[in-house]
Amino acid sequence: MLIGALAIDSIGNGLFLPLGLVFFTHTTDVPLAFIGVLLSVANIIQLPVPLFVGALADRFGALPLVVLAQVLQALGYGAAAVVTGPVGILGSALLTALGVRFFWSAIFTLIADYVDGRDNSRSKDYWYGWSNISRTAGLGLGGVLTGIVIAGPDPEENSFRVIALVAAVCFAIAAVTIAIAVRAPRAKQQDVATLQGYRELLRDRPYLGLVGVNAVFALSTMMLALALPTVVLLHLDAPGWLVSGLLVGNTVVVSLATAPVVLRLQPFRRTRVMAGAALLWASWCAVLALLRPERLGWAIPALIFATLLYAAATAIHAPISMGLAAAAAPADTRGRYLAIFQYSFTLAEIVGPSFFTTLFALQHSLPWVALAVLNVLGAAALLRIERRMPSAALYSSEHTQKEPAAEQV
Repeated sequence: MLIGALAIDSIGNGLFLPLGLVFFTHTTDVPLAFIGVLLSVANIIQLPVPLFVGALADRFGALPLVVLAQVLQALGYGAAAVVTGPVGILGSALLTALGVRFFWSAIFTLIADYVDGRDNSRSKDYWYGWSNISRTAGLGLGGVLTGIVIAGPDPEENSFRVIALVAAVCFAIAAVTIAIAVRAPRAKQQDVATLQGYRELLRDRPYLGLVGVNAVFALSTMMLALALPTVVLLHLDAPGWLVSGLLVGNTVVVSLATAPVVLRLQPFRRTRVMAGAALLWASWCAVLALLRPERLGWAIPALIFATLLYAAATAIHAPISMGLAAAAAPADTRGRYLAIFQYSFTLAEIVGPSFFTTLFALQHSLPWVALAVLNVLGAAALLRIERRMPSAALYSSEHTQKEPAAEQV
């Protein structure tokens, strides 16, 4: 039921995600620039949320926090369907942003608690893999439905409002499903004070190094949706259907490949697998850096090949990185650790747009060269961090091997 609820949640996200700023420009008279400011303010306000959510997850369990996250997003999207001015935009965006941050700060702790409470042989990597499959498939389905609803040169305002209401209903259903049908008992842990738990984390330099390196990988994960339309439409002057085809193809490959790939990779060190994903992303970047508009016939098959590299890296990285982050965290402060791990994605979200646009304006291949270099450096850094991480965290539970004790920090 948990994976099914996460799929419904992702359909809600997928419905609204393709609209972005366009939604409020069609449903209100607020200027586009001011809408951007309001959304930025909402995102800035929610930045400290993981610090508190992680502590609450350690004390009360992650399940009620994930349910609260769904409720907040349902309220946010429901409000978006009826707002008409700046105050309403800020309020709905803030509710949604808080829900998103609550969700990502608690969901991986919930999955870890869910796995710990089940009598089965499947590793956390396996369940993280299925959660990624459900999210990818849900986002894709939601995006397709939105595309159908707003198809046409001048979609009606009511079409946008209906999409927001349907998204709100999806989140409400996910909240009820998780609250009623999911059981993820939190093992009784020591009562660790909030500040003391974070002080312990700040002294854990290998884990902080993992968070920093994963920020590079997170930047790679967001770059396909962020940059591909610009590359295809502006740099290559290629048809718009190519963007849709590549994005849908990526969704299909990730959805189909994640589970079998995770099972095949369980005997290997998680750090080595993540480094391999980084090299796949570096190869993806290298192909994109070589694309030229005057060679469009060659560019299209190259884009297809590059997207396959990206999809393979994503299918590997998403579950394995979360499995490593969860396994490397002390049991009694796992909620805090996994909440802080999410800051690697938050940092990528903040840096990503300016990273790409600034370098792309200087030279079309520059962002891809820079990102390829960052991935190679990230892979090398991860292999150095590996030596200082707990040896038990390097493998999934079914394939833990006896190794020398990790070097003490």
